[in-house]
Amino acid sequence: MAYCESFKPRVCKKSRILILGSMPGVKSLEEQEYYAHPQNRFWKLAGLLCKCENMTDLKYEEKINTFLKSGFALWDVIKFCKREGSLDSNIFDEVPNDIPSLLEKYPNIKTICFNGNKAFCAFKKYYPDVLDTFCCRRLPSTSPANAGYTLEKLYSVWSAAVF
Repeated sequence: MAYCESFKPRVCKKSRILILGSMPGVKSLEEQEYYAHPQNRFWKLAGLLCKCENMTDLKYEEKINTFLKSGFALWDVIKFCKREGSLDSNIFDEVPNDIPSLLEKYPNIKTICFNGNKAFCAFKKYYPDVLDTFCCRRLPSTSPANAGYTLEKLYSVWSAAVF
């Protein structure tokens, strides 16, 4: 069983929308980059949301900077956990990130979007009061495990939530 630790938040004073995942997958942890698995559709979707046609061709820090400049922030609900593989269903012994402190430090964030059900359920478990004070949206996961959603369908749902 692997011990997993999430990354620091990627946020700036301009951020209005916080995107929360559950815990980075194995490939992301190896690369130390959010959504590093080549089949995860996050960066393709982010390119559409940020109106950046070549988002997937950018270097990681350029992707992050483009995302931030478009008013987004990125973090995970879970700070530490144990997990075998990358599936959210294998997460246990989780400890949450201090999301309320982040929201206090960055008051321009008004909307919280959850990339998948596990992120939403973990957030609801640890911070139910925050759900009542922010505009919160549970969105379909960009993970390749969520094969029922095409990129076009993801964009339709996600863009309705963030714009």
